[in-house]
Amino acid sequence: MKNKRKFALYAFNGDPMCFVHMLLNGIDLAEKGNEVKIVMEGNSTALVPELMKDGDTPSHALYKKAKQQGLIAEACRACSHKMGVLQEVEKQQIALRSEMSGHPSFSLDLEDGWEVLTF
Repeated sequence: MKNKRKFALYAFNGDPMCFVHMLLNGIDLAEKGNEVKIVMEGNSTALVPELMKDGDTPSHALYKKAKQQGLIAEACRACSHKMGVLQEVEKQQIALRSEMSGHPSFSLDLEDGWEVLTF
């Protein structure tokens, strides 16, 4: 890619297959020279405990790779709390966002030059 772009990938869906595809796209965009951050919202926050487990699964391997690349950047504080995974999210050192009634705000990311994509 000629021009480096900034992509904020918001994962709302808690379906593991959808999350895997979001990870694949995030890693691909980053490896092509773009700045990428993944924001876990809604039901996707409930995936954190499963993704943390060591194992020989594609989802764990992709999560680990994305985490090592610094792509797993933020999670919704309200949704992490509601889904009962706040401690696991904190343990993974994923920054919690809550600027919009407990949830991350698209408008702040857009103001900072991020292109927002939702999954």
